[in-house]
Amino acid sequence: MKKYEIMFIVKTDLDEAANKAVAENMKKVLMDQGATIVEEQDMGQKELAYEMNHHKTGHYYLFVIESKDSKAVKEFDRLAVISENILRHLIVKKEA
Repeated sequence: MKKYEIMFIVKTDLDEAANKAVAENMKKVLMDQGATIVEEQDMGQKELAYEMNHHKTGHYYLFVIESKDSKAVKEFDRLAVISENILRHLIVKKEA
C-alpha cells in the first residue's frame, strides 16, 4: 500500500459547520475511491505567509492516507482544484 500526506487550506470566511463539511466531503472522496484514512488532523485557523485570493488566514487540515493505487489521490487533486472553498492543497507520497 502506498502512503500519502495530504494537506489543504480551507477559506475562513465560511462558518464552522461549512468548514467542517468541506473537510468531510474531501475525506469521503478519498474513502469512496478505496483509500484508508490513517491519521486526520484539524490544525485550526492560521495566518497565511502571504495573501491568497484576498485571504489572509486559512483553516488547515492534514490527512495521512493509504491507498493501493493513486486513483483516490488523483480524484482528490481534481476536486481540490475545482473547489472554490479550498485555497491550496499539497499531496506528498511518503516513503515506506
